[in-house]
Amino acid sequence: MYKNKKGKKLIATITIVIVMLAIIIGIYKIYANIDVNTYENEITTERTSKEIIIDNNKDIIEILQYTNSSIVGISKIKDKGSTIFLKDGTTKLGLGSGVIISEDGYILTNEHVSGEKYNKCYVTLENGTTHNANVVWSDSNLDLSIIKISMRGLTYAKLGDSKEIKVGQTVYAIGNPIGYEFQRTVTSGIISALNRTIKIEEDGKTSYMSSLIQTDATINPGNSGGPLINTKGEIIGINSVKITSAEGIGFAVPINCVKSIIERFAAEGKFDEAGLGIFAYDKNIISYIAPNIEFQNGIYVEQISEESPAKKTDLKVGDIITKIDGIELINMCDLREYIYTKNPGDEVSLDILRNKSNLTIKIKLSKK
Repeated sequence: MYKNKKGKKLIATITIVIVMLAIIIGIYKIYANIDVNTYENEITTERTSKEIIIDNNKDIIEILQYTNSSIVGISKIKDKGSTIFLKDGTTKLGLGSGVIISEDGYILTNEHVSGEKYNKCYVTLENGTTHNANVVWSDSNLDLSIIKISMRGLTYAKLGDSKEIKVGQTVYAIGNPIGYEFQRTVTSGIISALNRTIKIEEDGKTSYMSSLIQTDATINPGNSGGPLINTKGEIIGINSVKITSAEGIGFAVPINCVKSIIERFAAEGKFDEAGLGIFAYDKNIISYIAPNIEFQNGIYVEQISEESPAKKTDLKVGDIITKIDGIELINMCDLREYIYTKNPGDEVSLDILRNKSNLTIKIKLSKK
C-alpha cells in the first residue's frame, strides 16, 4: 500500500511537471510569435511608407515636367537679345512668362507683359520656335491678358480652383526669372496668406490690386505671367508682382477671376465682355482710401461711368453691393467671376446696402 501511494505521488509529480513545461513552452511560443510578427509588421509599414514617398516625389517630378512644357516666353519685340547681360532686360524688352491654357493656342499672362487688347507680341515655345501673338483680352485692374497664337495640338496646363486653396499648402511658381537664359525655372514655397491687397505707385499714379494670393515661392520680374500651381499641377494663380523691398513675398492673381473667360475662349473662340459700368472697391482697399467707411461684406461703389447701364438706374456712389443674383460678394474677384459668365444684354439683380437700408436694383448689362 505504501508503494502504491508512493507510485501515485510520483505519477502526479511527473504530470504536474509535464503540464508546467507545456505551459511554459506555450507561453514562449506566443511571445516569440508576437515579437516576430510585430517586427515583420514594422518592416512592412516602413517599406510601404518609403514607397509612398518615392511615388509622391515621382508624381511631383512628372507633374512639373508636364506643366513646364506649357510654359512660354513672351516678348514685346522679336529680338530677345542677351538678356542675362542686359540691364533692365525684362523692362526694356518686355520679357516675361505665360502659360498655355488650350490646345489651340490660347495663352494666359500679365497685361504688362503682353500689352493691352489688340496689341501684338511674340511667344517662344518649349521647342525654341517663336510665333506672332495677338492680345485678344486684357484687364489692367487684374494685370491679366489672354493672347493667341496660330497653333494646334499644344500641351496646356489644367485650371484649378483658387477658392479651395489653404494657407500653408505647397505651391510651385514657374517662369523665366531673368530672361530666356533661365527659362522654365521652378521654385517652391507655400501659400503665405489669402485675399491680400497691395498699393502700386508707378508713373505718378496710384492703383490697388486686391484678392491676391501671397506666397513665399521665389518670384522675380521675369516670372510675371507664369503660373502658380498646386501639387496636382493645376493653375491656382498667375504670378504678377513682387515687393522689391522685402524678401520672400510674392503675389499671384487667383485663377478663378478669369476662369470663365478662359473656358469661353476655349469653347467658343470668342468672348464678348459684359459690364455694369461701375468702379468699386472691396473692404480691404477702402481702408486705404477712406478709413471711416466700414462694412463687413460687399463692394463699395466709388464711381459710375457715364452712358453705362448702371447710370440709368438708381445705383449711387457710396452704395455697397452685397449680392448679385443672390450670390454673396466678398470682394471684387467675386463680382468679376460672376459677370464674366454673362453676356451683354443679360439682366442682373443687385442687393444694395445704403445708409443701413436694404434695396434691390436690376441692371441690364452692356458690352464693355
